[in-house]
Amino acid sequence: MSRKLYVGNLPYETGETDLQELFSRAGTVESVKVMRDMATGRARGFAFVEMSTDEEAKKAINELNEYQLGGRGLTVNEARPKPAHSGGGGDTRRRRSEPRW
Repeated sequence: MSRKLYVGNLPYETGETDLQELFSRAGTVESVKVMRDMATGRARGFAFVEMSTDEEAKKAINELNEYQLGGRGLTVNEARPKPAHSGGGGDTRRRRSEPRW
């Protein structure tokens, strides 16, 4: 079990402090990161919370999954590792097998 949790279906106005307070019911919170849109800075509706022990992470999942926050039922589960991207560069244009002309 990982200590890092995924928290989804967040109201957009939810901030790091709100989640810190909520998850502290289950134990010691190591970190909170609300994911935001890079262009607007607006919350994207999900976050990652890291608890200090595996037991506290399990307790947070059991107590806070489907917890109502701002009229929305939270999704709380173990965070999955970020998938590795295939390919190795910034050039994502499709290559033609023959010239255009």
